[in-house]
Amino acid sequence: MHLLVFVTGNSNKLKEVQAILSAGEHPVEIDSRSLEIDEIQGSTQEVSKAKCRRAAELLNGPCITEDTALCFEALDGLPGPYIKYFLEKLGHDGLNRMLVGFDSKKAWALCTFAYCAGPGREPVLFEGRTDGTIVPARGPAKFGWDPVFEPDDTGLTYAEMPVEQKNLLSHRYKALEKLRLYLQSL
Repeated sequence: MHLLVFVTGNSNKLKEVQAILSAGEHPVEIDSRSLEIDEIQGSTQEVSKAKCRRAAELLNGPCITEDTALCFEALDGLPGPYIKYFLEKLGHDGLNRMLVGFDSKKAWALCTFAYCAGPGREPVLFEGRTDGTIVPARGPAKFGWDPVFEPDDTGLTYAEMPVEQKNLLSHRYKALEKLRLYLQSL
């Protein structure tokens, strides 16, 4: 079993990652640390690499970080990695209002995990994507933008799904499966 430090202050994210990585025949044990790391502006990949590189320096060892983006087709991928700030300022209703006047309500959820073996090492990225649609909020508002994102062919928002269902089709799950395979190869 691998022990890995996941740099996050988000307890919901930590629970999801622990549930996904602790399952299966090659479980990964997760320890978490909350660190104050300035996020650069840039693409999801640039943000992820910079954050993980800095976390490995602060921890003086290996770690993983995660960056989640919600990308609207009508806005050429925005708000993308800045979704956290859009959600804080606009709320779920405001995310829907951003798409008023556009024909497409299509979106994709993108999760990027970065693994860094330690200070001075180059982070490795693992991405997962789930396509869907932005809908009026449905389900409990417990976890970010889950109430407004409905993955294709499900009829449910992330917020309406049982945790087990979400954890088998989410963008985070897809990225973590790639990370799990990489860790097994080390």
